[in-house]
Amino acid sequence: MKAVIIAMASAIALAGCTTAQQDVAVGTAVGATAGAVISGDVEGAVVGGAAGALAGYLITRQRDGRCLYRDRRTGERYVTRCPKGY
Repeated sequence: MKAVIIAMASAIALAGCTTAQQDVAVGTAVGATAGAVISGDVEGAVVGGAAGALAGYLITRQRDGRCLYRDRRTGERYVTRCPKGY
């Protein structure tokens, strides 16, 4: 019963967020859950949550029509328009 109440409260809280905030929040939740399940401890949940938040952020950036790239030779990162079809 507690899980249902928490899920409903989370859904209501996310309803007022922008799409970018929702992407990061969902990424964080999924990453933290996966990290906790895989490692079985809090540290795994924290690492998974951070990875999920980063993934949610990158998904949001891609939706804006921009993609993040890294130059393999220099390691420099840059943002430019995504190719068509993304």
